[in-house]
Parts: sequence; structure tokens; C-alpha cells
Amino acid sequence: MWIQDVKIGYPIKEDDSTDTRLLPHECRERGISYTAPMTVYLAHQVNNGEVVVTERRVGQLPIMVGSNRCHLSRMTPEERVRCGEEVYELGGYFICNGLERLIRFLQVPRRHVIMAIDRSSFQKRGPAYTSLGCQIKCVRDDQSSVTLTLHYLRDGRCNLRFDDTNPTKEDTEYVDSIQEDIRWLGFSWGNRKFYASDYFDKLYDFAVTLIKKGLAYVDDLSAEEIKAYRGTLTEPGKESPYRNRSVEENLDLFARMKAGEFADGTKVLRAKIDMASPNLVMRDTVIYRIAHVKHHRTGDKWCIYPMYDFAHPIQDAIEGITFSLCSLEFENHRPLYEWVITNLFGKEFPKQREFARLNVTNTVMSKRYLRELVEKNIVDGWDDPRMPTLSGLRRRGYTPTSIFTFVKEAGISKADNLVDMRQLEAVLRAELELNAQRRVAVLEPVKLIIDNYPADQCEYFDLPNNPNRDANDTTTRKVAFTKELWIENSDFFEVPPPKFKRLTLGSEVRLMGAYLVRCTGVDKDENGKVVAIHAEADLETRNGNPADGRKVRGTIHWVSCAHCLDAEVELYDKLFTEANMNSIPDDADFKDYLNPDSVKVLQGAKLEESLKDAKPGDRFQFVRNGYFTPDSKHEGVYNRIVTLKDSFKL
Repeated sequence: MWIQDVKIGYPIKEDDSTDTRLLPHECRERGISYTAPMTVYLAHQVNNGEVVVTERRVGQLPIMVGSNRCHLSRMTPEERVRCGEEVYELGGYFICNGLERLIRFLQVPRRHVIMAIDRSSFQKRGPAYTSLGCQIKCVRDDQSSVTLTLHYLRDGRCNLRFDDTNPTKEDTEYVDSIQEDIRWLGFSWGNRKFYASDYFDKLYDFAVTLIKKGLAYVDDLSAEEIKAYRGTLTEPGKESPYRNRSVEENLDLFARMKAGEFADGTKVLRAKIDMASPNLVMRDTVIYRIAHVKHHRTGDKWCIYPMYDFAHPIQDAIEGITFSLCSLEFENHRPLYEWVITNLFGKEFPKQREFARLNVTNTVMSKRYLRELVEKNIVDGWDDPRMPTLSGLRRRGYTPTSIFTFVKEAGISKADNLVDMRQLEAVLRAELELNAQRRVAVLEPVKLIIDNYPADQCEYFDLPNNPNRDANDTTTRKVAFTKELWIENSDFFEVPPPKFKRLTLGSEVRLMGAYLVRCTGVDKDENGKVVAIHAEADLETRNGNPADGRKVRGTIHWVSCAHCLDAEVELYDKLFTEANMNSIPDDADFKDYLNPDSVKVLQGAKLEESLKDAKPGDRFQFVRNGYFTPDSKHEGVYNRIVTLKDSFKL
């Protein structure tokens, strides 16, 4: 027998799509690998007879983007654009589970793509250096290049700052919640907590400085008029008729704005930049507005408030921030950031840099959308276990370490990407498999009566707290066993489906950690519903195998009726049916994509009594059912953190 030939195909979709080609951008969006089928032609011959060739598909082979097996290699630039790919995609990398991966990327780094690096040699640069850093190969139009490295230092400091510049959207409740979330992640800010409101006096003085320099003016145009005057991406803006007010007049009007002489919306302070700028942000953006609203920290002291784009760079400069990291939607705001810094501080420091926001499947990240879900009571507050907020993840039962691991594996990018939520679930599942204590819970119970077991007897079986070998946990707990037990309704069928290995009439199963039992009959109500199952136990099989050597294939879990806790269990699923919520039509209502089965509530679940002291933050594996934690808002409620298994693989 020998291999006569090997053929590598092209990446294809394994569905009924009209276009069978699997393209790189689809792999990124769906979180799958860019692979092609590999076919082997096996030849064999017996005793100099006829050579027989057999074709066998042996698996999927990773395909390098841009290689001769990549669909992009045969596309024109126009075809690439029509397919949603980059015009000048150079390739040279692989896509594994939706993530771009390089082989020997230190020798062949991708252009203009940030790479996270763990390199021990970085530590030799100085005592403050760690082995971690980010690297980007920047290539000029003439194909010359320079590689820039941003190092992660041991003594770097990070401030906690609340940009409370809009009094209508700020509240002490949000401040406290954010601090709690960050503290839960393990970040301690010490005495480095700041508020934008701490700088209101200084921000006012800086605004006056711009007026004196002729770089700011008071405008009487309404918000609608300012928008109309701004122009479009293809047409320059039109100057306000109030743009050329004198410095003295502007100072007087701005002082009167501060004194509260004018109503909301009647006047604003605008930066005097360039109404013909191709960047709309630079067309005399508003930097102060009037708002007769009580502020949660300053009360009624102020009736004018700075805009975020004005306050943000000034605060950074005052606090000594070196790099202000923002998401990509602020990339167009960087020129304004630098304009403020240059005109008020005379130097290009600090610096703003933008990176792609971490988007995950089947949810939304927009605060506007999340706020609507909360305010319309579609979800149970900002900490609803279905919400992508830190408080929601904490209440659901996620761990800080799983979040950090997920973010690290997702990596940093300058391009918008979509990471499969199942990747986070897989990281968490792997952690809980090692750390979570095992407990027994019957979620949809039906009674099992062991007719040959004494009614007044109760014995205890030792069940392992964590049988996972890698957990190195040899401890056990006592679980009560009585004549009447609760088992899962799904573990019994009168007429079983094919390959059913659990309890049926006349069949035998093992009660986990206890006896073998054989079903002898059932009790039904007037509607024909099974309300109790009768069985007889082989009382010689306590924690052991039957003496006659018979094989029993099925094992089910159980809880004593007399020694259990009642609970409500909530089974959470994805919040939205659409994987990429950023791709829905502009005129669509995002709420139309809400998953009607995002939570399933199970009343009357039965839990083993050892859970009576469980508290929020404790995480357990309910055997055969998944991982659960007590809810932090409702006593007697358990939230499913994550299922036991999923097809997704890291």
C-alpha cells in the first residue's frame, strides 16, 4: 500500500450556499478557520494483482491568505471589493478560529497590523521593562519601513477618571457601579481617582485663553443651524455670522453664559478652526454648551459645561498622561485632540492612539442601545446576566481571570473585528472545569420511589467534590439517600427513543454514586402525565458493580426528596439572534433581533442540601447540567454561567 497522490482543494462552504467559495473575511466574522479539504489517493496491490486506487478525504489543511490555494489570488481588485475583502490584501498569514495567526512573524511581520509579543529579551532593556509589548511594522508608500515597539512597563500608572461633563447623563449610581466593576477585576487605583468636574474651574480658564487668542467664539446659532452650516463630506462648511465677534465681546458673552443669563441652547462656545476642513470634527466644533441642570458632584455651581472633546485632552495634560488609548470611532477626533493640546500647552504631549473595539457575537456594545434595553425594562438592569457589561458578567458568574484570558487571546487590532462569544465561554469552561465544586441539582424533577428501600431509612454516600484528575481534589461530601428521590424528567421515557441509555420500563441504571435500580412501573395523573416512577434497587450494589457481572450502561443523578432545597434556575442564552449586530440594516430596529429564548426560567428545581450556605460568587458544576452560581439580586435563584460542552474549540 502506498500514497499515489495528494491534492489540496480550495476553501469551500459546507452548506447549500450558491457561492461555495469560503473567503477570509467570512472566517473572521464567523470565528472559523480558513482551511481547504485535503484528499489522499491510496493505492494498494495484492500479490502482483491489479493496482486499486482509493480516494480518501483525510481532513482540512490551513490555507495561507494570498497563497495559490486562496481565492483572493485569482481575483482582480474590483472582485475583491465586491466580495468584502481588502483591495491590497497582501496575505502571508493564516486564519484560525477567526483570528489571524502568523508563522515566524518576527521575521515576516504584517504591515500596519499591531502584534502582541511576549519576548524575554525585552526585560534586558531596563529594570522597568517586562517581556510584553506591542509591535507594528509601518510601511511608507515607497516601501521603506520602520518597526515601532510599545513596551509594557512594571511601574506604569493608570488613572481612574470619570468624564462627568454631561450632567444629564451622570449619576452617583453609575460611578459607584463602575468602581465596583473595576475593583472586581483586580485594579486598585489608590489615590489616583479623578473627575472631569474636578477641573471645571481650570477648563473654564482654558476656554477663556482660547478666546483671548482668537481661537474661540460665542455662537448664537441653534443646534439645527450649526448642523446645517457644517456642510458635508464633499462640501465645505459655511462660517457662522457670529464667527468674527471681537475678543472683548466673546469674553463678555462667555462670562454671562457662566452667570446664567441665557437659556439652554441659545448660545454655545465654538473653537475657531477651519470650516473648510475635510474633517467635519474640525469645522468649528462646539466646546461649551449651556445646561441649567444640577450636577451630581458640583450641584448648581455651573450652568455651562465643557464638551468631552475639549475636556479630555486638557485633563490628560494636567494628569501627565502619556498615551490616551481610544476606540477607532475617535480616530477622526485625534486632530482636535492635538489642536487643543498644541494651542493650550504648546507641545504634542500627551498622544491619542486608537484601536479597534472588542466586538463579540450576538450582542451590542453601544451604550445607547444598552441604555434603551435597561430603560424599557427589556432586561433586568445593567447587571442583567445577558448584558455584555462587567456587572452583568459578574452576576452571571464569569471570573476576572477568564475575561483577561479572553481579551489577551483576542489580541489588539487596528481593524474592526468580531470575536465569537463562544471563545470566552470556552475559556471560562476550561477554568471552571478545574476549579468548580461538583453538586447535584435536578432542574426538571420527577419523583422516583424505590419500593424495596425502607421508608424510615436514610444513609449517606460520599460523592467527590471534583473528580477532575488535574484538579488534584480528593475531598468528598456526604449526600443523603432515602426511599423517595428526585430525578430529571428527561432521564425517563416509557417509550424510549433510539440509543436511549437511561431509565425506561424494565431497564436498569445506576443512581450516581449509589445503587443500581430497575424501573417497575409508573403513577400517572388524570391527564396521563407521569408523576412518579417506581423502581427496585439492587441493595448489594452500594458503590459497586453487581456480583453477577452484568453491565449497566446508564448513570443518572438524583436528590433525596427529604433532604433537598427548592430553587429557581435561570438558563441564559445569547441576547440577540444575529451574530454580527453591526451588520444589520441602518433602518432596522435592533430590538427586532432580540432572542425570545435568551432566558428560560425553571421553577421548582431540587438541589442537594449542601448548597444551603452557597453565596453569590460561588461557582458550582451541577453534574450533567452545566455551571451555576447563586444570583446576587434574588435569593433562591441560580444562574447558569455556561453549559458543560460546546462544539467551539480554542
